[in-house]
Amino acid sequence: MDYSYGDIAKMIDHSLLNPTLTTAELEAGCRLARAFDVASVCIMPYALARCAEILAGSTVQPSTTIGFPHGGHTTAIKRAEAERAVADGGQELDMVVNISKVLSGDWDYVRDDIQAVIEVAHASGRKVKVIFENCYLPDDRKIRLCELCGELGADWVKTSTGYGSGGATHDDLRLMRAHCPSHVQVKAAGGVRDLDGLLAVRELGVTRVGASRTKDILDECRIRLGLEPIRAEHSLGIPAGY
Repeated sequence: MDYSYGDIAKMIDHSLLNPTLTTAELEAGCRLARAFDVASVCIMPYALARCAEILAGSTVQPSTTIGFPHGGHTTAIKRAEAERAVADGGQELDMVVNISKVLSGDWDYVRDDIQAVIEVAHASGRKVKVIFENCYLPDDRKIRLCELCGELGADWVKTSTGYGSGGATHDDLRLMRAHCPSHVQVKAAGGVRDLDGLLAVRELGVTRVGASRTKDILDECRIRLGLEPIRAEHSLGIPAGY
């Protein structure tokens, strides 16, 4: 196999964005992510400060969303959200573009909207993933967004929120990798539910995936690599079956 456990674990942003998750479930999810040593936890903004506390001292990054899930917040609000996220310990910010403005071809607005969040994040040494919500966009709009993100220095482009009408497709991932400069990474979100799915998008040049089935994916990874399972549920207070 051409990968290690760390290679796969550090591709995963553990997603804790379901609005029905309780405080106990959110905290358990953070502990699970820490136990499995993933790349980051992407959590609802109100819970970010607590997430950062739980992850302190680990290599797992606390992250959150901006303008989520519809992208229609004003630029001023997105900037304020980014400032709040930085103050709460967020290291990576996943922002949604203004989908209406993208479809309308108002590229000056779209540029300013993305730039506002990148400016706040990069000034504090944080990183930004720009969410396109590809299920609503024709290819020419996706391509222009890739170009803009390259010009503005985004750290990742991301396929989707997971709350639109579709998630990551291989065609979209190929398109995004082809039209982004090398300094912009690609994140797949929505639809990566098992290890084979993750390995497939890895072959397309994806470096991050958003996942809620993190434990299942990484348990399977350890089995294939002949590693002992991670059994941290009892000590970390993770609900059975989480």
